[in-house]
Amino acid sequence: MRKAERLFQIITLLRGRRTVITAKQIAQQLEVSERTVYRDIQALILSGMPIESEAGIGYRLQPKFDVPALMFNPDELDALLLGARMVQGFGSEQLAKSAASALNKIHSVLPEQLHRQIVQQDERLLVPNWHLKEATQYSDLIRLAIKQHLKLALIYQDEKLNLSERTVLPLGLIFWGRAWTLVAWCEKRSDYRLFRLDRITQLTTLTCTFSLHQHCSLQHYMQLQTEQCHQ
Repeated sequence: MRKAERLFQIITLLRGRRTVITAKQIAQQLEVSERTVYRDIQALILSGMPIESEAGIGYRLQPKFDVPALMFNPDELDALLLGARMVQGFGSEQLAKSAASALNKIHSVLPEQLHRQIVQQDERLLVPNWHLKEATQYSDLIRLAIKQHLKLALIYQDEKLNLSERTVLPLGLIFWGRAWTLVAWCEKRSDYRLFRLDRITQLTTLTCTFSLHQHCSLQHYMQLQTEQCHQ
């Protein structure tokens, strides 16, 4: 994590707290050493950030530090919380961490009344994390390949336990409620194919890039599916 990103994350953590936070807690959140936290806190103080330090207790932002308030109605708060909880429950480990970070940022700029409301909702809107790790395996690698337009080589096991090797152009990920599915253009079949992530036994990101076009994109695939549904 770059220093600029660390400093921003520290400010976000401080904003999201109504009480002090220790250097150890910050270090655990950012996965850095306490010594790094001490240096970063000092850099923020020197830059004019109103951080109060209590020896042996921790850090907090001075009460006068003003943060623009975000205003949400109850349904908007429920939607944000439920969406983040679903990502934490059914997304990859990386996306789950990002969802938690996003919630923390929202907490940090909410007025006190809304802050209490969303804390209460934490106990009423739950998404149990009971899915198997296989359901999201490789999803972070696949998302990166989709963004960078990199081909993937994979070994896939179908419902009859038959194995096949495929080279595919990853186009998108779809969540069907229980399983994540990769939508891809399969070079072997010269057509769109769906691959359940929990049935991919091996995956390698290739250095070969590809370009999207009118007849090879997630939008085109979804258009074809929509047309089939209305036939």
